[in-house]
Amino acid sequence: MGIHGTRTALAALSALAATALFTAPAEATSFDQGISVQPYGHVSEDGTVTLSGTYHCTNPSPAGARLQIAAAVVQDGTRLAFGGGEAKCDGQEHEWQATGSLKFTPAVHPGPARAEAQLNEIHFSGLMPRSIDTVAEDRQEITLVAHR
Repeated sequence: MGIHGTRTALAALSALAATALFTAPAEATSFDQGISVQPYGHVSEDGTVTLSGTYHCTNPSPAGARLQIAAAVVQDGTRLAFGGGEAKCDGQEHEWQATGSLKFTPAVHPGPARAEAQLNEIHFSGLMPRSIDTVAEDRQEITLVAHR
């Protein structure tokens, strides 16, 4: 290959590298997402735990991914995880609430605990989830309060 061929090959390689660097994948997530959990949760007499907070998000991706809220409470070595529903992604701040049952985790009780809230982006392949990415998260020490 002569000098002209080498220059052409280098130019083509440079163009390809620049394209790869500056082109976002088709399923790239938006990074304007956020979630928070309140510093308290409720434990009711009927055996449910309720966490709440706020979130904001924009449309997750052009490929039709969905954003869902997941919540968990951890206390004395017991972890109770539950869903908080699908997020409405319009750039505005919204309130969320998630309720889990103590039926299989009766050890959770009023008092200090750790709360976790996640905003998860779910990518689908047909009807089945293909991948789940956590795009926002909040973890903090809270107080579970008896709610009558």
